[in-house]
Amino acid sequence: MSRSLMLAEAGQSPQVVAELLAREAPAFEALARAVRGRDLRLVSTAARGSSDHAATVFKYLMELETGLPVVSIGPSIASVYDRPLRLEGAMHVTISQSGASPDIVALQAAAKAGGALTVAVVNVVQSPVAAAADIVVSLGAGEERSVAATKSFVSSVAALAAVAAAVGGGEALKAGLERLPAALSATEGLPFGAALDVLSVANSLFVAGRGPGYGIALEAALKAKEVAALHAEAFSLAELQHGPMRLVGPGFPIVAFLPDDAGLVGNRQVLKRLSGMGARCLALGSRPEADEVALPSTGCGLIDPLVALLHYYRLIEAVSRARGFDPDRPPNLAKVTETL
Repeated sequence: MSRSLMLAEAGQSPQVVAELLAREAPAFEALARAVRGRDLRLVSTAARGSSDHAATVFKYLMELETGLPVVSIGPSIASVYDRPLRLEGAMHVTISQSGASPDIVALQAAAKAGGALTVAVVNVVQSPVAAAADIVVSLGAGEERSVAATKSFVSSVAALAAVAAAVGGGEALKAGLERLPAALSATEGLPFGAALDVLSVANSLFVAGRGPGYGIALEAALKAKEVAALHAEAFSLAELQHGPMRLVGPGFPIVAFLPDDAGLVGNRQVLKRLSGMGARCLALGSRPEADEVALPSTGCGLIDPLVALLHYYRLIEAVSRARGFDPDRPPNLAKVTETL
């Protein structure tokens, strides 16, 4: 069986991240200088699809590192409804692979007109979004041929974590980023444990996490649908204890991203409750229990879910094959979608 493009491209993530963090250091320094000269009060984001999941990770990282509120603005506010924005004292961050989708371009223009400092995190630097931004961070992920984005998502989160570190100045996050490429590399060849057998025959599942892990859970649920035709919903482990718990019964699979951070003890308690209801809980983290697989750590629990995600990408690719699908060619999907 030939190696899928998805698997090959996911495996390029450690090198892409290492090169990004070194190459874009001047951009992060320029951003740190720019915000020091402003009375920054708000951060807004604009993104679609997997990039929006990266924006959700960024929301938590930025709020934890700086205390600044981070809001997502619907691109249609500018592109469809043509409404002006009032963003004096704000930083607007656009996350886009192509940097060309008309709605994202329109929203960045509206944000700049409304007074925001604009930051573009893009894979294509020769793009309208990059050309018009005040500060550009290039992902440098190269071409991605598999429909399912992997290395571009990992690099997006790494870049956004570096943005949060640059604005917030947190030493723990900066140190974790320095160790991120090595931790990503160390996921190569790790076993899947029981997860492959459980997910290969599942009809539906929940994917869960808290804090920055929630955005990672959103991305993981999307990949289950895209690649393995497996219905998946993502929840905060806090929200999962409300209405969604009605669906939990014997054998119901729950994939949980459990980094070693301030939420670990409480998250473990939630999983124990769910296990008591019969759920098959599959935890991904650096502090395993029982038959769980130990994943590498950066030493910073806030970005460790990204390390776990690379392991999950390989897992869901294997699940796709076990279910009889081609992970590179999911029906009904195209690599690029432009929205208005």
